[in-house]
Amino acid sequence: MKLGIIMEGGASRTLFSCGVADCFLEEGLMPDYFAGVSAGIAYGVSYLSGQKGRNRKLTELYMADKRYMGVKYLLDRNMKSFYNIPFVFGEIPNRLLPFDYEAFTSYPGEVEAVVTNLHTGRAEYLPVPRDDKDFSVIVASCSLPILFQPVKIGKRYYLDGGVADSVPFRRAFEKGCDKVIVILTRPRDYIKKQEKSFGLAKKLYRDYPAFIKSLKNRPQSYNRCLRDLYQAEREGRIFVLAPEDTLGVGRTESSPQKLIALYEEGYYQAKESMHALRLYLQK
Repeated sequence: MKLGIIMEGGASRTLFSCGVADCFLEEGLMPDYFAGVSAGIAYGVSYLSGQKGRNRKLTELYMADKRYMGVKYLLDRNMKSFYNIPFVFGEIPNRLLPFDYEAFTSYPGEVEAVVTNLHTGRAEYLPVPRDDKDFSVIVASCSLPILFQPVKIGKRYYLDGGVADSVPFRRAFEKGCDKVIVILTRPRDYIKKQEKSFGLAKKLYRDYPAFIKSLKNRPQSYNRCLRDLYQAEREGRIFVLAPEDTLGVGRTESSPQKLIALYEEGYYQAKESMHALRLYLQK
């Protein structure tokens, strides 16, 4: 059996997935293939390196820190990003709350980050380097339109993977997985609508018509993807975990109390689902 795990993005809402992942570590559940989108890959690598509790500790210590994120960084002409990238992807993992690169390198499975090609508007699935202390591929996957600058990798520019493929469960099957666990960051009844910022995005990315088309079609693509996902779940091909409630946590929520509550919802839901999950894996 080849097991794949998919983590949807959702910025701060991905604390639900962090709770699920820590439960998986307790249960000794590790995939052969892992794909994460945006914050799903940013938090997911701590799971793959076996660092139980690291994402929770990061939330408690730094999410409300003024060095973490804010409009001032977006307006800074040298940064132009809502998140303070040198702090979040540099100082924290390399000094303040060390990321275990050696353990991540030892993880025997395959790890991919979903990104959206700014020129084609299509999803690409990039291998995550095991020793990149700048986390460039992960930053590209997390680079939300408007809130981040495009990230250059090789000769191409990329933005948030969720634009083109928010829940890449099909990719897991393409990679040969027999069983797939999908961790969502929205309740099952969520229906995506066009974001209010689309008008601004059209102006900012007017030189990239294919990317604008993907942004415009994202609600329909996302909702169709979820319908297909739930159909695959009913057929017994996929196991889905999703929050019953996001507890008022938005994309840029920084309150440790709210975020830890969502983390605990993920942890306990995974615990309660473990028997059913084991049965699914044994079929």
